[in-house]
Amino acid sequence: MIRQPWRAASRRLLLLPPQPRPIFRFRFSSSTAASQEQEQEQPSMTPAESAIADLLRAKLQPTELLVRDVSGGCGSMYAIDIASPAFKGATMLKQQRMVNAALGDVMRAWHGVQLNTRVSK
Repeated sequence: MIRQPWRAASRRLLLLPPQPRPIFRFRFSSSTAASQEQEQEQPSMTPAESAIADLLRAKLQPTELLVRDVSGGCGSMYAIDIASPAFKGATMLKQQRMVNAALGDVMRAWHGVQLNTRVSK
């Protein structure tokens, strides 16, 4: 019988326990001063991003708001990070539905949206 060392090696690789993946989390400050600094640090928004931000400011009065076009500039996908006292007592799903309702028909033209909602402190 001919020994085939690559078979034994492949079996050993399959038996290794799964390694934990690093989890990257981004923390955002909820203070008013920090949100003003964040707005100042944010590069100028496109007209579409500004229109989305204006709709959300009018309906939800957020203490923190960040709208980014993550589609590469074509306007088909946005990332929205919002903190508002209007979310108090609402589940995450309810918070996201509130954002969807505030944006209304604007979202129908999008391919997708990444929402990060939280209650402002």
